[in-house]
Amino acid sequence: MQWTKKRKQTITLLAFVFPALLFYAVFMLAPAFGGIGYSLTDWNGLNPTYHWVGFANYTEALTDDPYFIKSIWFTLRFVAFMVVLQNALALLLAVFVESRGRSKVWFRTIFFMPNMISMIIGGFMWLFIFTKVLSYIAEHSGFGFLDQSWIGDPDFSFYAIIIVSLWGGVGFLMVIYIAAIQGVPQPLKEAAAIDGANTFQTFRNITLPMIYPALTIGIFLTLNSSFKAFDAVYALTGGGPGRATQVIALNIFEEAFSFNSRYGYASAKAMILFLIVFLITIVQLRFMKNREVEA
Repeated sequence: MQWTKKRKQTITLLAFVFPALLFYAVFMLAPAFGGIGYSLTDWNGLNPTYHWVGFANYTEALTDDPYFIKSIWFTLRFVAFMVVLQNALALLLAVFVESRGRSKVWFRTIFFMPNMISMIIGGFMWLFIFTKVLSYIAEHSGFGFLDQSWIGDPDFSFYAIIIVSLWGGVGFLMVIYIAAIQGVPQPLKEAAAIDGANTFQTFRNITLPMIYPALTIGIFLTLNSSFKAFDAVYALTGGGPGRATQVIALNIFEEAFSFNSRYGYASAKAMILFLIVFLITIVQLRFMKNREVEA
């Protein structure tokens, strides 16, 4: 009787999960495995006939494609900035918002609001700000440093992309860190205060170690989204000037849909991106999990 009841519960749970699992398998897993197969061919995305080329696409991407190699280094630089700045700013904002009284709801809404806007739309909004608004402010306020070629100069365009990406992503991580900070037992903070610890010492020695699981999630999400960055770059610079700000995802997109429609070759590049993200994520999770245990 007990076994029958447990079996019915299992069947019921599977019945609820099955539609979502089927959707995920059809629209996520199947294309992913299909991409692995296409990466070993010379398919152009349209022709029903194609040829098996083995690992020739991978060899070409890693040895004979300077633009792809350059996009990898640019993406790694972008990821390094984003992992540090986005998590640091999100944590600072979380601490700031939690320190507010009744106004914390308003601050939380304001900082989270950019996450509700499509990054493509947000990118075009910021494109107008960088090209029109900042130069106008510089001309009428005396802040001459704002009048820069934010889109045309590769150095400034990199920081423009960073600014827009931070604007669109910090709010989401802030909410995660707020939830983690709210989970820190208040008696521990009060005990630290009684022992003479100031605000910074309390945060460093009590709050920070206890929110390490949230930091693990935050860094994981930042790595994942930064390696797949596309919208902000596409809206602001399109990878230019030239290809100076081309990220891996944009390089893959152009290879598959803009140039010679080398879909098989683009799939090989996508597999390389997957392997890079997979390896870095495994290292990051192992390192952060060890820190959680130590904390």
